[in-house]
This record gives sequence, C-alpha cells and structure tokens, in this order.
Amino acid sequence: MATEKGRASAAVAGRNGKSTVEEPKGESTVHGDPSEAGIESTPSDKSAAAEKVEAAEMASFVELARQTHQEITDVPDELGKDELLGMYRMMYLIRRFETRAAQMYTQGKIKGFLHLYSGQEAVAVGSRFALTPKDYMITSYRDHGHALVVGMSAREVMAELFGKSTGCVGGKGGSMHMFSAEKRMMGGYAIVGGSVPISVGLALGCKYKNEGTLCASYFGDGATNQGAWHEGLNLSAVWKLPNIFVCENNFYGIGTSVTRSTAEPDIYKRASSYRMPGVRADGMNVIEVYQAMKKAAEHCRSGAGPYLIEFITYRFRPHSMSDPGTYRTKEEERFFTSIDPIEQMAEYLKANGMQTDDELKTLRKAVDAEVDDAVQFADESPMPGEEELRKYVYKEWKDEWWG
Repeated sequence: MATEKGRASAAVAGRNGKSTVEEPKGESTVHGDPSEAGIESTPSDKSAAAEKVEAAEMASFVELARQTHQEITDVPDELGKDELLGMYRMMYLIRRFETRAAQMYTQGKIKGFLHLYSGQEAVAVGSRFALTPKDYMITSYRDHGHALVVGMSAREVMAELFGKSTGCVGGKGGSMHMFSAEKRMMGGYAIVGGSVPISVGLALGCKYKNEGTLCASYFGDGATNQGAWHEGLNLSAVWKLPNIFVCENNFYGIGTSVTRSTAEPDIYKRASSYRMPGVRADGMNVIEVYQAMKKAAEHCRSGAGPYLIEFITYRFRPHSMSDPGTYRTKEEERFFTSIDPIEQMAEYLKANGMQTDDELKTLRKAVDAEVDDAVQFADESPMPGEEELRKYVYKEWKDEWWG
C-alpha cells in the first residue's frame, strides 16, 4: 500500500506546468477535494482494519488505471486539427459548465440533486465524435455533459438546472432529466440502470427502420448489478440490436467501491454471458475513447449485434453536491487529476504545433463567456407558469377536474 501511494505521489510530482483549466475565483481548483469544493468533510469512524481494506482497494484502482491509461500519441488520420480542437473545446466547455453549476448550487440557484461530470468528459466527447447526429444517446442522471456534447445549448441546459421555463424540458426535469428529441438525446434517467431497457427499445427502432443508426447507452458501474441491465443486454443480444452499452466505470456507486459490490469487477467480461464483444478502454484519453467507440459502431452497423465497452474513468468531485466524499484518499484523487483528459489534449495540441498557449487561452476565455452567458440567461429566465402544472398529466384537461 505504501509503495502504491508513493508511486501515485511521484506521478503527480512528475507533471510540470500550471493547470490550464481555470476556475472562477473562490471555487475549487482541486476538483476531487471535497473541502475545496465547498463541502465539509466529516471525521471517519472506520476501524483501522476497515481503513486498511479500503486503502488496498483504492491502490488497486490506481494500478488498474495506470495499466489502462495511455498518453495521447497516435491520432487517426480522420481526426485533423479542427476535430482535435473541437474535442478540446467541448471537454473544456463541459468542465467549465459543471464548475459554474457547482457554484450556482452553493448559492441556492439550483435545487435538488446535482451530479457533476467533471473528470469524465473524455468519454462523452470521444464517443460522440465516433457517432453520427442521427444516432441516439441515452444516459443516467450524470447527464449534463452528454446533453452539451450532442449540441444542446449551454443556455437551455443551465436553465433546466435552474428549473426555468426556458430549460430544455421547460424546467420540469432538472439536473437528472435532460432531453432533446431533435438532437436524439433521449434523456438522463434517475433510476439506476433504468435507461438500459429503453435503449434496447431505441435500438429495436433503429433496426426496424434500417437506416444504419444505433443507440449508445451510458451508465455507471453501479448499474451493472441491476436486473434491468442484464435483461436489457440479454434481449439486445437475442435480437442482435445495434446497441453500444457504455459503462463509465469511475469505481464507485455513490460511496461503495465496485470491488465490494460486484462479484466480477471486470465489467467488460460480463459481455461473454450474452455472446457479445466486451472490451476495456482508457476513459481518460479522448482519442482512445474515440477509437473504441468507432470500432463498436462499425460492429453494430454491420448487423452483428450489440457491443459492451467499459471505460476506466474518474469523477473529480464526489458523487453529488451533498456527498462529503470521505471514502476516497487524497493519493487516489491526485493520481487521477494528474491524468486529466483536458490537460492531455492541451499538451498534445501544443506539442504538435496546432495551438499555442495564447491561442488556447483565447479559446478558454470564449468558452468562459459562453457559460457565464448561460448562467445569466438562466437566472433571468421566468419560472414555469401555473398553467404548466396541468400539462402532461391527463390526456385532455378539463377545468372542472381541478375543482
């Protein structure tokens, strides 16, 4: 355990240079540190034996990520400067959006639950670049990044977080229920694993229409122990549907580690039970995500059936804004922030003469302004009117029903 901690610390110490992912003043600059995110950590009541077990688990997560992770080196020919810069911009947009959302939550502008996507941006961005605008996406409650990556505006997503009438679903969904039929973003779902059967239905529609489209379904490691998850994969395999099942394995279902909750923690191996391909890939490298998703998409479009990908990733913040995050060590958090996917792309762009520091700074300022505008738009937008309460409850509303 001590050796692993030393390696993780050395990995952090070995990275030079200042982070280019700027944060608003007064906010966290260490995304995984609950105390700096405005969340007070509470003292641990765990026994020495329990802490030793947890430390061993966390060390194994770091080692798994180290084995899986690759620095950005070889880039496919079809990804030119514009595409790579687009990936960087979108990842930074998601990160900045989430940072400002956290700030608005602490100010009481956003109510209810708020699950942030900071750290996992490479999965949504890399996978979307491998798909087409006609492909469907469906995900869990950590859905802000997926909404942005399909082309939904920062304004409509932020307004939805604020519960305003200008939100993507009129303020009725909030953080966990982003949706756009136009963009084929078929929703975030609060029920763990609940979106998987729906994704099977979407894929069935894709196969029936025979338009060469598919459905990418995103979920966390915790969803893979739900009965609906297994039922969904089984039926998709039986019918050979164009489903890409994407597990964003960040190692924790809220505060329970995957090694404690799952008999087979290598989630990609579960694909063999349903006779579909299953692979594990680096979810902290946007190019590796792109390549894995491209291969999966080719498989699905060929009519060969579904495909399971387990991306090793990490959320830089706790499970939600109400989570103190005391179940993770600082060593673990520092290791994963040392392989920040946004920083990796920035370094690649500069090393290959595609962008200078000043050019990236200009891009980030433009994104900052876009997100600030979204916050202002959401804050100034009206709340839904009383008439909205009556919509989508009954097929046809009659005033006398209201009493």
